[in-house]
Amino acid sequence: MHRPRAANLGEQAMNWQDRLIALAIVAVWGFNFVVIKWGVAGVPPFLLGALRFSAAAGLGLLFVRRPAIPWRWLALYGLSVGLGQFACLFTAIKLGMPAGLASIVLQSQAFFTLIIGMLWLGERFTPWQLAGLLIGSAGLYLIGGLGAANLPLAGFVLTLCGAASWAFSNVVVRRIVAAGYRPDMLGLVVWSSLVPIVPFFALSGLFEADRIVWAQVATPQSLFAIAYLALVATLFGYGQWSKLLSRHAANVVAPFSLLVPFFGVLSAALVLGERLSFWQLAGGALLLGGLAVNVFGPRLLALWRKPQPA
Repeated sequence: MHRPRAANLGEQAMNWQDRLIALAIVAVWGFNFVVIKWGVAGVPPFLLGALRFSAAAGLGLLFVRRPAIPWRWLALYGLSVGLGQFACLFTAIKLGMPAGLASIVLQSQAFFTLIIGMLWLGERFTPWQLAGLLIGSAGLYLIGGLGAANLPLAGFVLTLCGAASWAFSNVVVRRIVAAGYRPDMLGLVVWSSLVPIVPFFALSGLFEADRIVWAQVATPQSLFAIAYLALVATLFGYGQWSKLLSRHAANVVAPFSLLVPFFGVLSAALVLGERLSFWQLAGGALLLGGLAVNVFGPRLLALWRKPQPA
């Protein structure tokens, strides 16, 4: 997420090999929503979370060094990005939230990050961030309002809660960096995976004990979902993303993440046969447009103002 930038890192364009790696990562993260749909079909959401983080931590801790930050920060990050985000997201998809639409709505985390950063850290919006926030909010209104005819309200709200939890974890990382630490993203993700395991198992025992069918948990589809979520989406995805960030400036790598909803919607349509309504598509386009304004607005303005050679 944040790291000291090497002197020679610069903002040069990626070579084609790194671009392919970046595309592979966002494709993996996009397909992740289809896999969640498969997972919650046989495994209750809280149990799926517990098994996902147990597998990620069990293997990852063997190879990834613990980041040099206090345990309280690891715990706060793990509870927000791990327990908060995935408890809400898994439950939302279990309740019928379309996988492709979930991949779009979850990107509202960028706007929640702006709001939480303002409330917690006293940060101020730039004009571009405010414009992106307003455009994205209009998109969410279209999805949850005009596009709500075939959308479970509880699933939509829980997806927004998952986005807010992810956003809170982003601000936690800013606080960690402000405290003088520079955690490696993969190390932070892997070691914080220890934190949600016990809460997830406790929640599963409290709310899912009578709904767990172990024969379904042990099916090839469920085991594939657990392995994919833990090993492919987490260890491969964040591991390779961290390597890209070590070779390129963050503003060169980060825009690729805008393609996650594209792969999420595409894979959900091809694999699950999901079809979004006109208003859901329009709202998704507005939401992603707001994200693009937030990310690319200052750069496009600088290019537009750049004097042309005579």
